[in-house]
Amino acid sequence: MIKVGVVGAGFIGPAHIEAIRRLGVAEVIAIAAHTQELADEKAKELNIPHAYANVDDLLNNPEIQVVHNCTPNNVHAEINKKIIRAGKHVFSEKPLCMTLDEARELSDLVKDSDLVHGVSFVYRKFSMVQQSAAMIADGDVGRVFLVHGGYFQDWMLLETDYNWRVEPQHGGKSRAFADIGSHWCDTVQYVTGKKITRVFADLSIAWPERKSAKGVTSTFSAERDAEAAYDIKSVSTEDFGSILVMFEDGSRGSFTVSQVSAGRKNQLVMEINGSEMSLAWDQEMPQQLWLGHRGQPNQLLSDDPSLLKKGVASSAHYPGGHIEGWPDAFKNMMQEYYSYIASGKRIQDEKPGFATFLDGANVMAIIAAVIESNEKNSWIDVQKI
Repeated sequence: MIKVGVVGAGFIGPAHIEAIRRLGVAEVIAIAAHTQELADEKAKELNIPHAYANVDDLLNNPEIQVVHNCTPNNVHAEINKKIIRAGKHVFSEKPLCMTLDEARELSDLVKDSDLVHGVSFVYRKFSMVQQSAAMIADGDVGRVFLVHGGYFQDWMLLETDYNWRVEPQHGGKSRAFADIGSHWCDTVQYVTGKKITRVFADLSIAWPERKSAKGVTSTFSAERDAEAAYDIKSVSTEDFGSILVMFEDGSRGSFTVSQVSAGRKNQLVMEINGSEMSLAWDQEMPQQLWLGHRGQPNQLLSDDPSLLKKGVASSAHYPGGHIEGWPDAFKNMMQEYYSYIASGKRIQDEKPGFATFLDGANVMAIIAAVIESNEKNSWIDVQKI
């Protein structure tokens, strides 16, 4: 049994723990939080034997072989470096880090390492996303002309919606794009097998000032207190934006990201138009893949394993018609990651299907180009890592 430690006790840490526990090959034996009190509370709640007040004490546990970094964005790089230097396999939440320089440093640290490194770009592990990638790789779609879509949420719609992600010192210079646009970019690059090489971005702020409720508020909380006292906070990170992209083969794309689109809870959508047919997928209806045709009726493909491409069917774990979604894609991601560790494979010898630090660094380069493009109002090349 592979022994695992998790750093971070917020929304995403327990999601990692749940997915790991579904595998049957790994055991979460430790959790670290920013205080001993919180770590103890989470350890008791989640039935984890060891609780630590900092990452250093967790890393000193000799039993731990793998560490999941589920902390806020601004400490990702520092903690990822500590995990690597401690000689433990590492799985990081996205973004990999905060800056392009940090991305290069992390890429250099793992370049010749035997450590297995992953980044939580989960959408590539939905069965219908993998089906899309397989159909494109097999030539079913033909030559890809155009990729378009977006990622839409509404959790920052109100003036009183506030979270640490709004603050650039904690979340980074970009918010909506770095937070959710990064997922779209990783997903379409995975599906098409092509890198984004140029971008033209227009980013906007809906609320130049937001009201931050005094006291602690949780991410994605629905609670509202009409009597709450507020601090007025200036906003410099975008609420929405549109981006034109160019891929390495010259094909084009465009997409919009928004965290202020009322009624859209977590809608990642992509459509791929090729010379033979089109594909379209919507994360809020994850078990369907739309197939568009010119000379015959369009189709809706479901994620019945018997209908999927060879090599994809195993990512749909139940017979057709049984609901599978985000937690199952998360399980797929963890299953592939831990299978890779168990097999003794080296990333530099055989590229895995889960996102690695190199993929995470590539997305950081796209984020940097989007920020620069918005500032300069021009096309910007994505730097190679």
